[in-house]
Amino acid sequence: MKGLLRNFVPKGSANSDSPNGGGAPDSQRYAILDEFEQTGLAWIWATDEQGHISYLSQSALDLLSVTAEHVSGRDLIDLLETDTDNPKRTDRSLLFTMTAKNRITDLPVRVTNMAPPAADGRDRWWMLSGIPRYDAKGNFCGYRGTARDCSTEYLREREELHMSDHDSLTGLFNRHRMERRLDILLPAYKAASRSCAVMMLDLDRFKHVNDTMGHQAGDNLLQQVAERLKSVVREQGEVGRLGGDEFLIIFPDIDDRGRLVELSEQIINVLTQPFPIDDKHANIGTSVGISIAPYDGLEREDIVSNADLALYAAKNGGRGVYRFYTAELTNEKNFRADILGELRDALAADQLAMHYQPVVRIEDGIVASFEALMRWAHPDRGDISPSVFIPIAEEFGLIGNLGEWALRRACEDAAKWPETVNLSVNVSPAQLRQDGFLTCVANALAHSGLSPKRLELEVTESIFLGDAENIETLLASLKSLGVRLALDDFGTGYSSLSYLRAAPFDRIKVDKSFVDSCTLKGQNSAKIIAAIIGLSNALGMEIVVEGVEAFDQLELVQGLGAKLVQGWIYAKAMPQDTVMAGLVNGIFHIIPEGPKFHREGRRAVYRRIALIHEDHCYQAVMRDLSATGANIEGLLGVEEGAGMVLDLGGGQLVVCTVRWAKEARFGVEFEMPLVKDGAGGLCTRYRVSPYVLASAGMPLGALPPGDYKVAQALARSDSVPKYMEVNVAQAKQISG
Repeated sequence: MKGLLRNFVPKGSANSDSPNGGGAPDSQRYAILDEFEQTGLAWIWATDEQGHISYLSQSALDLLSVTAEHVSGRDLIDLLETDTDNPKRTDRSLLFTMTAKNRITDLPVRVTNMAPPAADGRDRWWMLSGIPRYDAKGNFCGYRGTARDCSTEYLREREELHMSDHDSLTGLFNRHRMERRLDILLPAYKAASRSCAVMMLDLDRFKHVNDTMGHQAGDNLLQQVAERLKSVVREQGEVGRLGGDEFLIIFPDIDDRGRLVELSEQIINVLTQPFPIDDKHANIGTSVGISIAPYDGLEREDIVSNADLALYAAKNGGRGVYRFYTAELTNEKNFRADILGELRDALAADQLAMHYQPVVRIEDGIVASFEALMRWAHPDRGDISPSVFIPIAEEFGLIGNLGEWALRRACEDAAKWPETVNLSVNVSPAQLRQDGFLTCVANALAHSGLSPKRLELEVTESIFLGDAENIETLLASLKSLGVRLALDDFGTGYSSLSYLRAAPFDRIKVDKSFVDSCTLKGQNSAKIIAAIIGLSNALGMEIVVEGVEAFDQLELVQGLGAKLVQGWIYAKAMPQDTVMAGLVNGIFHIIPEGPKFHREGRRAVYRRIALIHEDHCYQAVMRDLSATGANIEGLLGVEEGAGMVLDLGGGQLVVCTVRWAKEARFGVEFEMPLVKDGAGGLCTRYRVSPYVLASAGMPLGALPPGDYKVAQALARSDSVPKYMEVNVAQAKQISG
């Protein structure tokens, strides 16, 4: 021990052996140090200039059950590591501090597995202090310092911190911790030009579980939800519970919207699986709203608020879906309130209409039935899609009146058709659960005189979520009226086979999503359609394949055994007078018309865009768009093989190649496919960072949200443009 101490304790400048010559003699100092170390109040440690342990008090060695030889010459950072899980501590890491040769002051460090664990199995924590030591020439000689055991007090601090930062029910981070985390992350990421995604979600039908199964069941459910969320997110992000059934997830350094779509779909899927609670099962769902910094905001309040707006839009878009924030969502709440009032007025003034899309027998093209679809031609806003106003009607309790009107009007129209042509009417879960729905159906049949066997009510699997037993009773009562039942959107819901076993369905409708991809390579959609057809045949149910638009799809589903088809290849929904005109001879015969091949996700658009070629920016019109390409018009002189960049706004740049060109029209293929935006549209996986644009002179604070005018910012040139812009009308004359 004294040999080690001689190497450790610096001698005094005066005669160290003289009691009056500059301090106590060496022997006395050694004795004092020995006695101090033996008290266990603190230990002495030292390193050489390379950070290797050169000395550690024997009492510390004894406590750790290691020998001096075991630790001598080892890096200090192999024995001790900084606490990285304590957000209250802002200390630099031990490695950083020692590398910078800074003073160490009361730094909590954990003893690593270089030493055996404590007898109670808990981590050992030391409070470390030390100073760098230099020789007379200013050369660094290592560290000298003290350490003491702080395990009890520090573990208590960590436990208190954990309790203050974590939700006591689920163990997830709480609102306070998530807000503080964003307050730390976003400014740091802004300085480093990095991105950060935020997801907001809440649970669909959670209140129903609480009300019907009790609060203890609700607590159990929330705990299971937390575990499932952690299983999806893993190390990619941080999950927190804000309160009630609201959750927030932070994804540092993720701005790939394709990846965020995958994560959202995984979360939605895992939370729609049944939750075992005691001897029962609870069925819920979730909706997800997404915002990304810096594109959708720079401050925590903006990012969270915008994710919440996206969540609001997702819930009102049918639930069980995701939505990305867009600038248009800012005014959506006001828009929805306006639509609600105008919808009430339209219903009272009989401004709504019913259109009917035929379900056709493939073998002879004869219409077997029509599906009733509601239409609203707004006098000022134009046509408003049912996907917009139906969720608003459900949210604000207008769906009962709206559904009753639709059922009565559709039955009145169908009563005028031949007896061989049936009617199907969609019934929303909210409408079905309302008291008096059975009476509503009976009254519509009695008022119109329509035979019950000609009326088919279409429902989705979501009706079973929460109160399956009551729904099964209601469906049985409807069957007792003599009406038919169809299960719509089959294969996209929850535990489909159990519903087929329990409910008295007459028909299954294959969802359009399977048809869209059934002809694509590497997809299982064709096999799924074949399995559904086989299942329906085994159960003695009719099957309708929805969404057939092209001949390759028609041929495929016919080859798989489908007999009834609904889709644009035969007809879109039509008004009653068109139906009656087609039924003039009692039979409505339709010859299929459509493209030979289906192109997934292709949709007609009319959208002005900016287009960059070489060092020039042009204005053009995009006529249709798919995930892999677009058709554009408005430029003369474009040649095949030319490389271009489309500016879709909001920092969305798409690198593409011209594949065909004719007069002022041309088609482009994208270098990277677009992804679904959750609102029925498409978007780029990545966006040009506002930080990049700011470096080009655009003020960062003025960028999000909105159109960044990328093309105008990046494509300025004094050279002569290669192509000529023409307006759309001129382009039609040239190409016509």
